[in-house]
Amino acid sequence: MMLKTLMMMALVAVAQVPSDPHLPAKVVDTVAPTLPAGLKHGVLIVSKTNGWRHFEHIPHSNAVLADIATGLKRPSFTTENAAVFNDDQLSHFSVVVLNSASGEFMTADQQAALARFVARGGGIVALHAAGDNSHTAPWYVDTIIGTTFTGHPNGADHIQPARVEIVQPRHPVMGGVKTPWIPRDEWYSFDGNPAAKGMTVLAQLDEASYRPGDSLRMGTHPIMWINPRAKGHVFYSALGHEPQLYDDPAYRRILTNAIRWAAAR
Repeated sequence: MMLKTLMMMALVAVAQVPSDPHLPAKVVDTVAPTLPAGLKHGVLIVSKTNGWRHFEHIPHSNAVLADIATGLKRPSFTTENAAVFNDDQLSHFSVVVLNSASGEFMTADQQAALARFVARGGGIVALHAAGDNSHTAPWYVDTIIGTTFTGHPNGADHIQPARVEIVQPRHPVMGGVKTPWIPRDEWYSFDGNPAAKGMTVLAQLDEASYRPGDSLRMGTHPIMWINPRAKGHVFYSALGHEPQLYDDPAYRRILTNAIRWAAAR
């Protein structure tokens, strides 16, 4: 009897252990959110996570992105409901910001609506985990990422300063960014240069400026790029793990430039 009681107590204790907030339950959204009345030419900020959730930065970065939209005199709507990806509601927006959206966060129909949005000239600004290897749908990988995330330093080297080199200083997204720029962040590596898949690299890392480790060393190490093959303007930045980065004047300028550029048709 005592053994049975102890086993029951252990099961209750395990059940009460909080789940890992980095790994929330996967949710498929089917009922679209209600948009504010009169919203036009807006910025849609989506931080839906069916994969790793960057809960450390998402609340703050969402607020910064909304503030950037306000500064650009554009309305914004922030949601974690992927059912917003439908033709009617997407018609109210000029740009979609995928803020560390991870996992297969869209249904096939929702992704098809987003693909039509881009085909009509809608813009995409994808940040950090929106380019990790939890995304496998061919359209998404080909249009937004163009390569495969392989990892980032961990342990004592998880967050490091590194020198970001501007490869295309004349591109509008890089306009006004002062160098040298050496932010601290979680530095993603990839299995190849997205330029090989038709992307245009805007910025890369100087691998001599931090410790990637032998398995993550790329040589030429792209960190921000655009997809000139898409009808709409598509930008990806692998930066963004640290909430403090969104207050960095250089990164805020890049995000502002990217949203402005992506919203232009």
